[in-house]
Amino acid sequence: MFSLLRDLFTRKVTAQDEQEPVDQGELELPPSEVGVDGAPGFPIAQHIVLHGGYPIIDWDAAQSWVSEIASVEIQESAWSAVERAWLLHMRGALGPLFRLNESRNAMLLSSLEVNVASATLAYMERTLQRVVKLLDGIARMPSMGKDLLLVFDDDESYYNYVSFYYPDAGEFAFSGGMHIDVGCSHYVTVKNDLRVIEPIIAHEMTHGCLGHLPLPAWLNEGLAVNVERRLAPTPSTHTPQQLRAKHLAFWGEEEIQEFWSGKSFLRTDDGNLLSYELARLMVEHLSRSWEPFKQFVLAADSADAGSAAARQHLGVDLGEVVSALLERDSPATLWEPDPGRWEGEPERGRFAESGRA
Repeated sequence: MFSLLRDLFTRKVTAQDEQEPVDQGELELPPSEVGVDGAPGFPIAQHIVLHGGYPIIDWDAAQSWVSEIASVEIQESAWSAVERAWLLHMRGALGPLFRLNESRNAMLLSSLEVNVASATLAYMERTLQRVVKLLDGIARMPSMGKDLLLVFDDDESYYNYVSFYYPDAGEFAFSGGMHIDVGCSHYVTVKNDLRVIEPIIAHEMTHGCLGHLPLPAWLNEGLAVNVERRLAPTPSTHTPQQLRAKHLAFWGEEEIQEFWSGKSFLRTDDGNLLSYELARLMVEHLSRSWEPFKQFVLAADSADAGSAAARQHLGVDLGEVVSALLERDSPATLWEPDPGRWEGEPERGRFAESGRA
């Protein structure tokens, strides 16, 4: 698939190199042009801007180049080649300790030790298959490209990179990882023990497999949290009794509209943690019968927080469900999604992960 790139940008291997095997990615320089058989080259270097020293590609230009290729098979190869070329440019920005590792369905850019990098790639491969199996009929593997994971060495470099995808103003919750679905879908996190990275991978890969659906944020995040807990369970930082007390103290009629619109997931206080937990509880409750739940998810739309789909496929009003879960005595109609009270466009989820329970 990448024979042309390797021929053009692989340096000569010395005797010392042969004694100590290295990743193929370490032998390649960042290309100025990407080429695949049967298509003109894409001048990738001309479509790169720097943000904090990191290369950001004009993915619209890359997509335009790919779409002009007649063969679907070559289109897939071309997109993967652009992804790989970008990671080589990113590796050049991150420094000589970073390596590009690759497997059938995933690419990893990190300074992780060789054995840890191999284990991480293997985990990504397994997780992709398990997410699709768990969310049968809902999740879908990406149609083009591979799953890309960037592991930054520290918080400073991580936030420096992800700041490109945040608005210029506002407060944002701290995070340990996120799924970036702008132009080229990829996952980012900070270097840590593999046991810490695994839940982030499971959560973010779930988002990647749901990207074809216009889900409301609460449903997107609720699915991701439940899959994460199934595939990479970690101890909660709060007891059930503590979480119950926090829920009872926090949620009101205004706050629940923030939940339905997705804005509460962006809060920097307890509302952030409680939004993920309430989304988890909602999905856990609604998914007890899989077939109708699957039809609900496939029909749910962020425009009304999935309200119409819940009535059609589950026979429930979301206001009744959430008010029961939160032990509220006020009329359930006050807890229903009300798009007329939302500020701005609704969120679709896939937020930077932070204070989840």
